[in-house]
Amino acid sequence: MSGGGAGAGGGGVVHAFTDDALGEHDGVGLAAAIRRGEVSAAEAARAAVERVRAVEARLGAVQTYVDAPAPAAASDGVFAGVPTFVKDNTDYLGLPTGHGSAAFRPGAARRHAPFTRQFLSSGVTVLGKTRLPEFGFSPTTEYEGAEPVRNPWHTGYSAGGSSGGSAALVAAGAVPIAHANDGGGSIRIPAACCGLVGLKPTRGRVVANAQSRQLPLDLVCDAIVSRSVRDAAAFLAAAERYRPGPGLPPVGLVEGPSGQRLRIGFLQDSPNGVRSDPATRAAIAQTVTTLEGLGHSVEPVDLAIDPSFTDDFLAYWGMLSFLIGVTGRTLGADFDRRRMDGLSRGLREEYLRNWRRTPAVVRRLKRTREAYAASFRGLDLVLSPVLAHTTPPVGHLSPTVPYPTLIERILAYVAFTPVDNVVGTPSISVPSASATEGGLPIGIMFSGRPGAEGKLLEVAFQLEADRPFRRIQDL
Repeated sequence: MSGGGAGAGGGGVVHAFTDDALGEHDGVGLAAAIRRGEVSAAEAARAAVERVRAVEARLGAVQTYVDAPAPAAASDGVFAGVPTFVKDNTDYLGLPTGHGSAAFRPGAARRHAPFTRQFLSSGVTVLGKTRLPEFGFSPTTEYEGAEPVRNPWHTGYSAGGSSGGSAALVAAGAVPIAHANDGGGSIRIPAACCGLVGLKPTRGRVVANAQSRQLPLDLVCDAIVSRSVRDAAAFLAAAERYRPGPGLPPVGLVEGPSGQRLRIGFLQDSPNGVRSDPATRAAIAQTVTTLEGLGHSVEPVDLAIDPSFTDDFLAYWGMLSFLIGVTGRTLGADFDRRRMDGLSRGLREEYLRNWRRTPAVVRRLKRTREAYAASFRGLDLVLSPVLAHTTPPVGHLSPTVPYPTLIERILAYVAFTPVDNVVGTPSISVPSASATEGGLPIGIMFSGRPGAEGKLLEVAFQLEADRPFRRIQDL
């Protein structure tokens, strides 16, 4: 069931694709097979459990399992009977929610989170929960005292973060889709690292996270990672069917590319001065050529973001770590902030040195919306890298790296995704047609105005049809 290669730390491709009930189906395809009676939901769940067992020792993607997984009650859902996982920062009744942290011992959740209920309305069968870095702060899923989540395209490399466990399982073929959420890139980053599709919806499109609603800026959106664009589109339609986004234009079910020719701006380097590496720049240039060949108008664009944006986002990030340290006993009575990892501690300490700046930081971040909207005048979408350089090896962004070095590395890597979280705009990561010299995927990203998920999905469908995404099982 798994590809060849060295042991868990030595590299090699890992996948679980085989001739079983799951086959090579995406989520929509598997649900259709279940509706036709070709396989049952129980058979699909058993096959997924076997696939997870086949790869888990080398990927380390699973936090905990459901004892007796059963299909959700929504038998007419678009993903009825499709096996999946929920990320371990979101409550699922009866399972602990650990947030990737060793700072406390979580108890079993007493109820489903609002998003969990929305996700279950699509008909999925939840098998368990996936691992994430502590409190979702890191763009890699690594730990101080535990094995990392590894990339199935090469286990010596990061699976991204913070939805790294979900991305690793989907990319390896263990399940067709998995829950992910995004407060600074945490859907799009692991999608880029693992060759997947990751759509971050417009703020408010999906039910809000309860904790995020209490903050001055709600950065977090929930969705899925998938191997196909149609699964991302199907999830969004199912979420909208459960609860339309208040004040947002409906998207409906996007089923393929449109004939519309778009005006697309592109940038290769971050508006705050971080220069992309050659492989990433080449992926953007190749995508520009493809888009022009498909009839779109593509031109360079400058995003007029305040030069203080990176420092301000870092300060806000630090505030979140500080608040978790203060309120952690609500997560577990034994919570000890001294047991938070090096990244969390460093963010908190940096915030405490500059906490008086918080009101000004929040004001400037909120003003980003106007500057970002101005950059879209005359444009439908903006194309950019997801990340400023290609996927790093395990250890490069580990929380064991001294904080000054670690934060410098993170800021040189995560240079594009946070703007959409601050502004609340939708953004999608899709695999580019090119790869690194070692065969790792490179993600590209399209962003749009609030409510523009339909256009994002249509252009993603068009790229997928023009040059189908690379498949790990073909390596």
